[in-house]
Amino acid sequence: MTQTTSFTAEQVKRYSRHIIMPQIGSKGQRKLLDSKVLLIGAGGLGSPSALYLAAAGVGTIGIVDFDVVEITNLQRQILHHGHDVGRLKVDSAIDTIADINPDVKVNPYQVRLTSENAMELFSDYDVVLDGTDNFPTRYLVNDACVMLNKPNVHGSIFLFEGQASTFIPGQGCYRCLYPSPPPAGMVPNCAEAGVLGVLPGIVGSIQAIEAIKVLLELGDSLVGRLLLFDALAMEFRQVKLRRNVECPMCGENPTIKELIDYEQFCGIPGS
Repeated sequence: MTQTTSFTAEQVKRYSRHIIMPQIGSKGQRKLLDSKVLLIGAGGLGSPSALYLAAAGVGTIGIVDFDVVEITNLQRQILHHGHDVGRLKVDSAIDTIADINPDVKVNPYQVRLTSENAMELFSDYDVVLDGTDNFPTRYLVNDACVMLNKPNVHGSIFLFEGQASTFIPGQGCYRCLYPSPPPAGMVPNCAEAGVLGVLPGIVGSIQAIEAIKVLLELGDSLVGRLLLFDALAMEFRQVKLRRNVECPMCGENPTIKELIDYEQFCGIPGS
């Protein structure tokens, strides 16, 4: 990793509101510039996360997404614009982030995340931010993060409700929260059930905050807590989480030693 030793005059101005904060300062800003965050998905959650991480000066942002921008995405996926419809999301993301902060290097991965490529994709990053909308990929992200000892910042949304947590290997994982997925088809995705367009902006911003706190080792992260947000009630609440010592992934005697067929695990037919 290349260490940032000094700022340009433009960077001093750009990051001045961070640099004057005693909790961050120039040392913390240098650390952000040297950090690498991998976003799984450039959709509703990945969009605000990418924008705020880039604005904050996270030096390298990887984006895993194989999809193209559709007009239905624009209601919530603020990384993309009307003129991007039909383009690859990773290409749209590169242009938008470049407009926000030219300091940021974007590594685009126009691939579907699979058991075959997850370990290689994750290996070079400090934090993985999961903005996916399906259970097979969430379990895949979790397992690869545990195996590689990577922090996993989780977020999910449904209709008017969202949730977020941060999983640090050794302190619990997504499987401790959800040992097994719901039956296939029981929980519809955004395309099937809909989602309030503003909701992912709130949850994705929380994920960005969590990623920055993990990188800078600041404050109390959502490790050991699940943050729940109800937009209709305008209410936040939290549930305490504990590491499950019998978890097959991160427990005392883990039984999962390699990445598996996650579609089959989640009971998705035709996989």
